[in-house]
Amino acid sequence: MKLSEQVKILEFFDLGDERGNLVVVEGSGYDIPFDIKRVFYIYGSDNSVVRGQHANRKTEFVMINVSGRSKVKVDNGWEQKVIELNKPRMGLYMSTMVWKDMFDFSEDSVLLVLASEHYDAEEYIRNHDDFMREIAKA
Repeated sequence: MKLSEQVKILEFFDLGDERGNLVVVEGSGYDIPFDIKRVFYIYGSDNSVVRGQHANRKTEFVMINVSGRSKVKVDNGWEQKVIELNKPRMGLYMSTMVWKDMFDFSEDSVLLVLASEHYDAEEYIRNHDDFMREIAKA
């Protein structure tokens, strides 16, 4: 499968006015292509930290840098791409079986992550060589 089929940039509408910005993100197939079961965010990481470093067998994700910026390296075993998240209206959708590394966090970065599944440590692949072996079997 092509990386462009597994990873997509999402643009959310800004409904703000003279009072300020307002971005609304809805799940269940509206803005997010799945029901949101878990939400978490990463902050306080600096530009030398690498987060993520895993793939998921069952969970889909959308990442939104609601403040500051960060980069995400995505890898499906055949293709790799680095995407900079630098607008609060921009989301990065990732399907299952995509390796992800989040890095180069700005000082004010707050990376919001929406997930399709509740946390289950068993569905995480935390070793890149294991990920490559699993991809080769598919």
